[in-house]
Parts: sequence; C-alpha cells; structure tokens
Amino acid sequence: MTTPRITPPGAAGPAVPAPPAGGRARAGFGLLGPRRDRHVLPVEQLAALSLPLGDDGVVVGVDAKRQPAVLGLFRPTQLDVVVIGSVWTAQVLALRTAGTGARVAVETARPQAWTGLAQAAGGGQQCMTVHDVKQVGPQGASVASPVLVVRDCGVRPPRSRLAPGPWQSVLTLLPFLGPTAPKLLEHAGLVGIQRVSPEEAAVLGRILGLPRVQAEALPSLGDDMMLWCTTQHRKLVKMVPTDVETGLLGSPRRLD
Repeated sequence: MTTPRITPPGAAGPAVPAPPAGGRARAGFGLLGPRRDRHVLPVEQLAALSLPLGDDGVVVGVDAKRQPAVLGLFRPTQLDVVVIGSVWTAQVLALRTAGTGARVAVETARPQAWTGLAQAAGGGQQCMTVHDVKQVGPQGASVASPVLVVRDCGVRPPRSRLAPGPWQSVLTLLPFLGPTAPKLLEHAGLVGIQRVSPEEAAVLGRILGLPRVQAEALPSLGDDMMLWCTTQHRKLVKMVPTDVETGLLGSPRRLD
C-alpha cells in the first residue's frame, strides 16, 4: 500500500492521471457532471417575478382586496389588545394564535365556554389553559414561547394581577362599552371592533380618532366583519372561519 503524501505549497505535485474517455477531469473535483441549460429570465419579465411572502403573525381574515389580514401579536414589549365583540371572535383569535405555536391562557368568568376549545386546541398537547378570574399566574413568556392572555371577564373586567412582560400580549374582550372601556381603549396598542350601537360608535370614533365615515359604518357591520385599529392604521376585515373552526365554534356571530 502506498502512503499518502501531502505536497507543500509551491512544490510540484504528482501528475494527474488521464481522465476516462468521454470525460474531463478537474484537479481535486473529479469529473464534470452533465451540462444543463441555465435558468434565464428575460429582462422584460423581471417585474413579474415575486415571492409569496407576507407579514408574520395571526391571520384574522381577508381585506377588501381579498388579501390575508395579519396581526403581529408578539413583540419585545407587552401588547394590550381590546376586542369589542363576541366570544366567538375571541375564541377564533385564541385558536389561531395557538396554531402559530404560542401558548394561550384564558382568564374567564365562564369557563364552560372555553373548556371544550382548550381540550381540542392542542391536539393532545396543552397549549391553551383556562383559569378563573384573578387566578392567572406568571406565564414565563419568552421569544421562543410567546403567550397570549385572553381576559373574558365581562363588561367591567377587574384589574389584572398579571405583571406585564416581553413576548406577552393581553387581549381583553368587551361585549359592549362599559365604564372601564375608555381607559382600556386609550392604553391599547390594537383595537378590534365588531358591530356596535350608534351611541357606542360615536364614543369609539372620538376616542380612537376614526374618520366619520368609518365610525358611522360600525352599527351596520355584518356578523363576519371587523374593524381593526392602531394609532396610525385602520383596516376593515372579513372573518373567514375554516371548516375546523366552524365545526368547533359555529358560524361568525356578534352576540353570544
């Protein structure tokens, strides 16, 4: 057996053996493979080249252009969300959030409305937990394990005992505007609104700075429509449940 020899830099190496018939050798790389046509795109077609990339978050429906509407719920600082609508809407949001890999903790005065969903959400894994009012403990949210806390505590939710934290979002569900609503809305980073009364629409328009046409449209929204608002942006979204969501929760509705 011949002992392998390493040739120092600059020294003449051993002769490269002749390649087999029909092939070309490259020192250190072996034979060239089969040649293929290159992937070429004419310049005039470059504008049509695109990738189906979108925002990262929870899909809450489709907008007027039938494009997915996505909410980014988790960030390095806590996000407070207020939803004025039905428990159906909050449950769909919780289910879809769990589907992204986040954990969901539900603080509720009606556990019977959430227990079945929590059992079905994880597919055998406990990704959604249900707690009595004021009984939610620290969730240990992190960038690798974000947490959505859903507070379904009625029109006058008590002060939360859960300390704010990064990668933790708190969604407060209000069936309609109550005495604590103005304060909650003023501190919220994101607000979702289903159909409300004309009086409530006027209050929301004033607090959120809605254009008059949007505020006046709120009392006539369908059961599957929702207006999402931040301090700078507003988008009307049509909620489109999947077959699984419809089987678990029924059709979209405004009243519970």
